[in-house]
Amino acid sequence: MTANFPFSLFTSLLLLFCTASPFRHRTLSKSDVDLIEFPLNLEYFEAEFFLWGALGHGLDTVAPNLTLGGPPPIGAQQARLNPFVKDIITQFGYQEVGHLRAIKSTVKGFPRPLLDLSSKTFAKVMDSALNLTLEPPFDPYANELNFLIASYLIPYVGLTGYVGANPLLTNPHAKRLVAGLLGVESAQDAVIRTLLYERATNSVHPYNITVADFTSRISELRNQLGGSGIKDEGLIVPPYRGAEGWIQGNIIAGNRYSLSYKRTPTEILRIIYGTGSADKPGGFYPKGADGRIAKSYLGKHI
Repeated sequence: MTANFPFSLFTSLLLLFCTASPFRHRTLSKSDVDLIEFPLNLEYFEAEFFLWGALGHGLDTVAPNLTLGGPPPIGAQQARLNPFVKDIITQFGYQEVGHLRAIKSTVKGFPRPLLDLSSKTFAKVMDSALNLTLEPPFDPYANELNFLIASYLIPYVGLTGYVGANPLLTNPHAKRLVAGLLGVESAQDAVIRTLLYERATNSVHPYNITVADFTSRISELRNQLGGSGIKDEGLIVPPYRGAEGWIQGNIIAGNRYSLSYKRTPTEILRIIYGTGSADKPGGFYPKGADGRIAKSYLGKHI
């Protein structure tokens, strides 16, 4: 019995560790669960868009168990990327898989919602942002510059959601999880903005519209749809809007104190639906987002 004691002690401690893991649904309040589940809607989007863009396949190939049987995305395809950008986007894609695993190891989650990642949907967003009909229609998969501009659409929205959610969480382990997610989402957004900033004054072929103008118009559209003032900024801003009110370059967006902006789930739904209303699905989410928070808005005007 004495000889087996170390092994028995190790086994007991291992079982205790596993059963006492902080990332357990039962240790979280209902509000914490809802706030952690909601971002799955954007994490699914990012995982599918990045994986498909870089590799030509998505979660159904890379991690089918994470979809929980949700429908495959509409219109996703491999983009024409140079090796450098493809490498970066591949990393982003697998990072998003990790985010899905992290969230689902903490809360139950929900199946992948129906996502419309077709060129047609991205073209509609760009037309709305620019307030004109691009000809030919914008195609995010046509080349690396278009794909980077399309990538500008989502990670930033997700990071503002994490900034908004973190102070509302009550469980310290939930806060740690969201802080970790926020760190990587912010880094992804910074990389995308840096790659675009390098080409800020370049025209996007064949539209004769600069990269900086695309980002400014996209940010303006998100501000308009969000309906809560300025929480979004393009790559070049008036000097009074730049860091310390001195510079036009805006490689990382931030408020007057250079702190990240925050958004609520209501604002995020208004933006990702493209309708300006949390109760009117559309855009990239033709049947709406999932989770208790998103579903609670359906049938209401918010």
